[in-house]
Amino acid sequence: MDIYKTILTHSEGIYKEKGSKFLAFAIPVKHVDEVKEIVKDYKKEYYDARHVCYAYMIGSERNEFRANDDGEPNGSAGRPILGQINSRELTNILVIVVRYFGGILLGTGGLATAYKEATADALNQAQIIEKNVEENITLNFEYAQLNDVMKVIKDSNAQILHQKFDNLCSIQLVVNKRDALLVCSKFQKIDGLQIET
Repeated sequence: MDIYKTILTHSEGIYKEKGSKFLAFAIPVKHVDEVKEIVKDYKKEYYDARHVCYAYMIGSERNEFRANDDGEPNGSAGRPILGQINSRELTNILVIVVRYFGGILLGTGGLATAYKEATADALNQAQIIEKNVEENITLNFEYAQLNDVMKVIKDSNAQILHQKFDNLCSIQLVVNKRDALLVCSKFQKIDGLQIET
């Protein structure tokens, strides 16, 4: 797959049931480390809430995910959050739902509905976008080859992430995955250039 769906920016939603309040936050993310930091920050900010539950999906293949119930009955919070992410086929997203208990127990079914609806509200507020799957390429070459390298970069609409120019030069690029083979084949025509993907 060359394209994946994610959200453009942070969005919020809310659901209320029998005095309990469920605040949902949808956040674009790229790495698990980022998820851990954000969840930690939300737990600190909403220290007075009963539960801070979440689910995330990462990667264009949509194969890195987790659902967390944070003390709610097993499967009643994280799974419905993840279900809403899946139903919209989103990735590179974290959804956190903060629950303030209203004094009346909702039961497992009621909780699952509340977490699902809060998440749905946040995702309904979000701007969903499509992005190209990208691949990083690192080029190592001699300074004398710089003009040839820069011409291929310009012609292939590659984006430079990092560059270092010396006797030996290094450029890290990002290209659309569907174009990666073609771009690499152009670079391979430059004598002595080394490519890492």
